[in-house]
Amino acid sequence: MRIRALLAATVLAGTAGVIAATTSPAQAAAGCRVDYTVSSSWPGGFGASVAVTNLGDSLTGWRLSWTFTAGQTVTQLWNGSVSQSGGQVTVTNASYNATIPAGGSAAFGFNGATTGSNPAPAAFTLNGVACTGAPATPTPTGSSATPTPTGSSATPTPTASSATPTPTPSTSAPAGLPCDLYAAGGTPCVAAHSTTRALSAGYAGALYQVRRSSDNTTRDIGVVSRGGAANAATQDSFCAGTSCVITVIYDQSGRGNNLGYQGPGGIGGADTAAGATRESVAVGGNKVYSLYINPGNSYWRNGSATGIPTGSAPEGIYMVTSGTHVNGGCCFDYGNSETTRRADGAGAMDAIYFGTSCWFGGCSGSGPWIQADLEYGLYPGGSSSWNPNQRAFTSKFVTAMLKNNGTSRFALKGSNAQSGSLTTLWDGALPRGYSPMRKQGAIILGSGGDCCIDNTNQSIGTFYEGAMVAGYPSDATESAVQANIVAAGYR
Repeated sequence: MRIRALLAATVLAGTAGVIAATTSPAQAAAGCRVDYTVSSSWPGGFGASVAVTNLGDSLTGWRLSWTFTAGQTVTQLWNGSVSQSGGQVTVTNASYNATIPAGGSAAFGFNGATTGSNPAPAAFTLNGVACTGAPATPTPTGSSATPTPTGSSATPTPTASSATPTPTPSTSAPAGLPCDLYAAGGTPCVAAHSTTRALSAGYAGALYQVRRSSDNTTRDIGVVSRGGAANAATQDSFCAGTSCVITVIYDQSGRGNNLGYQGPGGIGGADTAAGATRESVAVGGNKVYSLYINPGNSYWRNGSATGIPTGSAPEGIYMVTSGTHVNGGCCFDYGNSETTRRADGAGAMDAIYFGTSCWFGGCSGSGPWIQADLEYGLYPGGSSSWNPNQRAFTSKFVTAMLKNNGTSRFALKGSNAQSGSLTTLWDGALPRGYSPMRKQGAIILGSGGDCCIDNTNQSIGTFYEGAMVAGYPSDATESAVQANIVAAGYR
């Protein structure tokens, strides 16, 4: 279920007066729009994602409020903090998503409990200003800072006789994208990266940044619509007549875990940025570009202070890659890695590996395989011995998944990203010497952990999308993510 709070500004002014949030410790909002999505429900509970778009000037510090009318309660929330008194709910920004630029969005998700029906909130306020889907009406000179009733009611609560229209369903963005699904399952995304599409229904920001060689200027590449595919036309126009590289892959989780290339002009190191136009594909009929990794390309971020699990904390990871652009070089990884960019011992990494490397020998076939890079080895299963349940994934688009509870158990899954369900390759004990895990909380993409300060990546691979989540995702959640990937229509 999904609604958009798009109450007409003229009607709102006639029923609730004008509100100037002069008593709020945060800045007043000049206008806002809220997308409220119930992405999953079960007996007695539900999961929801909320995106708030700032329609005024840049805002630093925000507080979103609404009222539940059927006894719903928020039981768990991420990407913010929550307080609730009766039906009144207020969510305050986290430190890493406090600023919403003009036209930008902030998103959070929560799990809730219900005792019966679960109607969506009828209205929202941002820093005390009603979110109408349009800039707020200026406060008349000399008016009160508190709401001034001008009609029969000062509260815009939809009733059978109220003049305030009921919010209508919105179809501008799909519900149930990967990070929505993970959040609904209680394992929220703490990093989400893609050059092809938004990974949550409310995301409307930049996906990645390109730099052109003609003048070394950069341009952010966003989405064609909220929750939609990448806007390749922006890149094509910007890079016309010259060449471009991908310098940054932005984090869509709201935690700021943006990936920069490991080289001069990036985060530092011996590698270079990947070419921005090496491969174009289609998602849902829209032209998009992949992150096409060749030897000497890699990306990294120290996320240990911005939500990436460390030590023995549980986590899950998925990525969509390709079975047609692979090799045995070390190591095409996506996931948790060392903050030192050095091999720091068994359990310092927890990343998906995809390629043809047969690290311990004895492999069956030639791959490519989905394995776990746990540092000091690429594991096909629970030991260095070959896992007979392993299989090669040679399709153009491949879904790869890894989850690790950090103390005793991990699982590997894979599938064709265009059709079918997930195949479980391993679900069992961690290898000897890896319990507990000793994750450091950096993020690697395209190389192994022992790279690339003064050495270069040797692997090749393709990255379309992926995310890291806090907690141990359920099988049902992972199956829902796979179904969404198939529905995305990679071609």
